[in-house]
Amino acid sequence: MLRLLRDPSLIPSEKLTTLSNIANLAETLSMSCYLVGGSVRDLLLGRPINDLDVIVEGDAIALGKKLVETYGGKLTPHFKFNTAIWYLPESTDFVDLITARKEVYEKPGALPNVTPSTIEDDLRRRDFTINAIAVRLGGEGFGEILDPLKGQADLGRGVIRALHPKSFLDDPTRIFRAIRYEGRYSFSIVPSTVDQINPEALKVLHSLSGERIRHELDLILDEGHAALTMLRVASLGILDVIHPKMPEFAQDWAEYLEMDMQLDIPADRRTMGYMLWFMDLSEEDVISISNRLDFTNELTLSVWAAAQLKRSLVHLFGAKPSEWTYALEKLPLLSIYAVYLVSRENALLSYISIWRHVKPHTTGDDLKKLGLQPGPRFGEILLSLRSAWLDGVLSNKTEEEELLHKLLSTHL
Repeated sequence: MLRLLRDPSLIPSEKLTTLSNIANLAETLSMSCYLVGGSVRDLLLGRPINDLDVIVEGDAIALGKKLVETYGGKLTPHFKFNTAIWYLPESTDFVDLITARKEVYEKPGALPNVTPSTIEDDLRRRDFTINAIAVRLGGEGFGEILDPLKGQADLGRGVIRALHPKSFLDDPTRIFRAIRYEGRYSFSIVPSTVDQINPEALKVLHSLSGERIRHELDLILDEGHAALTMLRVASLGILDVIHPKMPEFAQDWAEYLEMDMQLDIPADRRTMGYMLWFMDLSEEDVISISNRLDFTNELTLSVWAAAQLKRSLVHLFGAKPSEWTYALEKLPLLSIYAVYLVSRENALLSYISIWRHVKPHTTGDDLKKLGLQPGPRFGEILLSLRSAWLDGVLSNKTEEEELLHKLLSTHL
């Protein structure tokens, strides 16, 4: 493990320095500390790591305060679980500091009650064997691997195994996590763990808040094989449990999650994912699912707009550019782009890249200078000028001035 820890292609030297600083300071406080969880899993798989989770046999918040005092940065403590996030000085990096603990779930799906404990107890309260591996930091045992649950063997086999039979009852979000790992690493969930995705566990999952479920779906949409992972979710009967109208994710649209960054559109992979996913639903079902998953108003609008636009395309075929423009300009750009991706209606792309930017040379101030009093006529005239540009009636400023004089004489 020492070789992996010192491999700059897997862990940058500054992160290794950070871990060394934490270990040295923890030792002065008589605390043992360990790198744990996903970081260790990915190191053993030869994958670069970004996140650092450090387990402390002692008070993680106290250690965090000492780190800030010694090295600077900022600490965000979470007293309920006795954890903290140390934001490093002059950097976007952070480290999760976690007090080694035991967990007790008072009822299925509830957040656990925690008590401080040992590293081995902490490993045993985790979700899967491949996440229950730790590496000692600092001292003579630096780099020593702790693997009481044989997670390395399961990594070698390429399998995901829950640590105990009630794992998904305690925390049904682990079901989503298992499926994410399966897709990300091309692993397989062992049959005994698949069997735990049973009616009892799915009933607990159904009781979770929309926010917790949406967070897990967000994380799946972040994955490189999101569409296939969603297909796996559907195959296990999970979508119906979330909402009876949840459709499968259309695999033909998977490539559209990767957006063309050359377009002047704020890109959001998760929003694009939900739009592609729910685009063929009725307005009623879109609103119902949005409420169930506790979407923000902005996300609900984007998904609703995409679904509405896709249904209304048939009524816009053959329309003038101005008619397309006025039908589209109040809709989110990303919604329009999503519908373009699945329909390949060129008018939508023309709107995004050209038509929405078309404006007449004449402004409201120009109309005032010509003696026109502010009112509805302002808008009518400017709209007529813009439509003429959009529909190719005008090609230069002189022609616009001629049309303007005709419009003014009509309105006088």
